[in-house]
Amino acid sequence: MNITKNKTVAEVVTENIKAAHIFKKYGIDFCCGGGITIEKACKKKDIDFVELKEEMSRIDAVSNAYNYDKWELDFLVDHIANVHHTYVEENIPLLLQYASKVAKVHGHHYTEVVEIHKLFVEVANELTAHMKKEELILFPYVKQLIKVKKGTIEAFAPHFGTIKNPIQMMENEHDNAGDIFKEISKLTNNYTPPENACNTFKALYAKLAEFEQDLHQHIHLENNILFPKAIQLEKSVEK
Repeated sequence: MNITKNKTVAEVVTENIKAAHIFKKYGIDFCCGGGITIEKACKKKDIDFVELKEEMSRIDAVSNAYNYDKWELDFLVDHIANVHHTYVEENIPLLLQYASKVAKVHGHHYTEVVEIHKLFVEVANELTAHMKKEELILFPYVKQLIKVKKGTIEAFAPHFGTIKNPIQMMENEHDNAGDIFKEISKLTNNYTPPENACNTFKALYAKLAEFEQDLHQHIHLENNILFPKAIQLEKSVEK
C-alpha cells in the first residue's frame, strides 16, 4: 500500500488493517492515539518515513508460487526453518500483546476474547517447543541422511530408533495446533471483528487469520512433502 506523510495513522490502518502490525513494530500508537499524521508520528518516535513507507509498500506483496515438491530436502528444511519458524517466532510476541490487551479491555463485554487469549497462549507455548524439537533433532537428522545417501558419512542408528517416531510426534502436535486454531476461528466468527471494534481488536483478528494461514502452509510442507520423503530417504540408506 502507498502512504503519504499527511495521512493519519488511523486512516492508514482503516485502509489496511495489516498496517497496524508495522506501526506496532515501530511503537506507533494506531489505536487511541491514531489521529496524528504519519509525519508527526515518525518525528515523535524518530523514525525514518522513507523506511516506514518502504515497509508499508510490501504489506500485500504476493509471494511466488513455488514447486516445493521439486526442492532438495535440505533446502526445504532450511526454508521451513528460515521462513515459517522465523515467522512464528517473530509474531508470537506481537499476538500475545494484542490478545492480552483486547482480553483486558474488552473481555467484560466480548467474553470470547478471554478464551481466545488463553488458547493462543497455549498454542504459542506448544509451537515454540515443537519448533525447537524439529530444529535440534529432526531437521539435523534429515541433513545427516542426505550425507549418508551421498556417501560422505557412514550410516548410523539414531537414538530415537527410526525417523517415523519423531515424525509421528510432530504430526500429533500439528493436529493439536490445527484443532486450537479451529476453535479460535470459531470464536472469532472466522476472524470477523465486531462492528464497533477498536483498531487493536481488528489488528488481533487480522493477525490471527494471517498466522493461521502461515501455519497451514507450514504444516502442509512438513506433513505432505518433508515427512514422507524423509521416511523414504531413511529406508533408502538402511543397511
